[in-house]
Amino acid sequence: QVQVIESGGGLVQAGGSLRLSCAASGRTFHGMGWFRQAPGKEREFVASIRWIGNITYLHDSVKGRFAISKDNAKNMLYLQMNSLKPEDTAVYYCAVNAFYKGSYENAKFYDYWGQGTQVTVSS
Repeated sequence: QVQVIESGGGLVQAGGSLRLSCAASGRTFHGMGWFRQAPGKEREFVASIRWIGNITYLHDSVKGRFAISKDNAKNMLYLQMNSLKPEDTAVYYCAVNAFYKGSYENAKFYDYWGQGTQVTVSS
């Protein structure tokens, strides 16, 4: 089974920055992504990247503020979060799209998930 472990969450003030990291076993993924879930809310797409080709996808709410990147050799995924807002507060999950099902933005099509890392942005 693929192991997925994310880290880097924390408490920051609005306007601050955080860098999330995700380590995953295996080297044959179609893509990897970040999702987040706030209390009482549905899990939502944040960003994703294709493993080959480096095509990226970002939710409109984070465009211009967040950037997703990866290190193929290390099987590492990163999410640089700048200009954080209180609305960004959520548990952030790293996920692996191992078997492409037609979407890199829908959580239903991701196969392996980490336990999540809490990101809290104070106003």
